[in-house]
Amino acid sequence: MSEPHSRPPRDNGANVKVSRDNGANVKVSRDNGANVKVSRDGGMGVKNPPETGGAAGDDSLVAMVRGWVRALRRAKGGESVREALEDLIDDRDDTGIPIDDHERILLGNILHLRDVTAYDVMVPRADIQGVEDGTTLDDLIDLFIRCGHSRLPVHRGTLDDIIGMVHIKDVLAATRSDQSFHLPHIMRRVLFVSPAMRVPDMLLEMRLKRTHMALVVDEYGGIDGLVTTEDLVEQIVGEIEDEHDEHDDPVMSIAADGTIEADARASIEEFEAALGAVLTDEERDEVDTLGGLVFFIAGRIPSRGELIVHSSGLEFEVVDADPRRIKWLRVRRLLPVADDQS
Repeated sequence: MSEPHSRPPRDNGANVKVSRDNGANVKVSRDNGANVKVSRDGGMGVKNPPETGGAAGDDSLVAMVRGWVRALRRAKGGESVREALEDLIDDRDDTGIPIDDHERILLGNILHLRDVTAYDVMVPRADIQGVEDGTTLDDLIDLFIRCGHSRLPVHRGTLDDIIGMVHIKDVLAATRSDQSFHLPHIMRRVLFVSPAMRVPDMLLEMRLKRTHMALVVDEYGGIDGLVTTEDLVEQIVGEIEDEHDEHDDPVMSIAADGTIEADARASIEEFEAALGAVLTDEERDEVDTLGGLVFFIAGRIPSRGELIVHSSGLEFEVVDADPRRIKWLRVRRLLPVADDQS
């Protein structure tokens, strides 16, 4: 089963594979839902990094990086390890340390983790699935079956009052118990973090607190989003998929007449790559998604069926929305706008 948000279900005990462009694989294995280890199979053509010895216990992302760091410290003298790793990634290294393209990507992702925050990786509040603290055992089981997650946040009334999380393993154990069921009795702790918390700090804190879920809290104490250890690991190894994952329809499609059908979560970069540069510098600075752009133009969340016109001559039709967010958009290019409107 998957973590408690919009991704498809995952079996905690299953091995997971991340497919790469040339058919190589990075395997992510889970130990009872707690530890995450990354190993490389022969498809990647990965050589053992210096001084790892190729032992099974060293076959992990941490051991791989440690091996490179030890070798770089010896070879680079006064140069910082970070600078040496950047040279290795940029193919400016003269130490002879073997590194292939996939290892280069992993190292680059690790080095850039310090620039990534909880806000960047969180699942938005609108996509969080939670459970009320008074839920019965039967209803809780039904909810886990429907949502396909392994953990769910527990709240009192609203998501702004989260008091813990519940794990599917504890729910299954409760079905064998002779005692009356009370959800708070099987709750586990969650971590609360600020949107600005860096991913490396969050990984360390989640490890120290022995929790797999963190709630992102705004300055007023409201819940902004949710982060799991899977979200953080994916910042290094890329999207993790397993046998339960279902591939969604393309986020954006262009019809023969030029009309664009798009998920409101589609990125601005993807949109402009398909249509050309149409946004102002201010809009690029302020928004990241198509839904965010429409909200920025309208100054509110428009209703389903509403038409929003952009200064470039584009018309955004809100195909699907609820009071909290825009879900699906249809984009058409109208006649060019007059010079005094541009």
